[in-house]
Amino acid sequence: MLVGINPYIEDVARRAATEGFVALAPDALYPAGGYPGNDDDGKKMQKALNRGKIRTDLLNSARYLKAHALSNGKLGATGFCFGGAVINYLAVQLGSDLQAGVPFYSRAPKSEDVSKIKAAMLLNYAGNDKRVNATRPGYEAALKANGVTYEAHSYSGTRHGFHNNSTKRYNEEAANLAWQRTIAHFKKHLS
Repeated sequence: MLVGINPYIEDVARRAATEGFVALAPDALYPAGGYPGNDDDGKKMQKALNRGKIRTDLLNSARYLKAHALSNGKLGATGFCFGGAVINYLAVQLGSDLQAGVPFYSRAPKSEDVSKIKAAMLLNYAGNDKRVNATRPGYEAALKANGVTYEAHSYSGTRHGFHNNSTKRYNEEAANLAWQRTIAHFKKHLS
């Protein structure tokens, strides 16, 4: 499962599907009319929406995908920026119903909620992302303290959004490596 929908996320879903996964990229902006055609307007629309409703819709999307007839019953999810924070949220809320989570450059969940995470987590960080990276030490400490299986990678010389090939922040080498790790993580935990 991927979070958000724009041409970039549609392509990421396509890439996951070509690796043999059933991919779903729910459109969190659907209640506001859907993706407006550019990310700047999309961000404004997203900020105007009720975050609790977005989370509920995405949680229900994850449950729908897990129960889908084409699913093997195992669920993995990845997301980028806000979507990465949603992956952490799903990991907390779904517990053992999520087998693998891969948040990219995202805020960590509250330390007291990390004990609810049962999914194997692969955390991808941009090398130059002070706000997000400031949450990393506490998140890793909580994951270790709660015995959560995880890996964390930082991609030197990259900025927040390095995986998004539709922005100036795109770093092809780091994006390719992060994606290879993501697919390997999913194959290990979802097969």
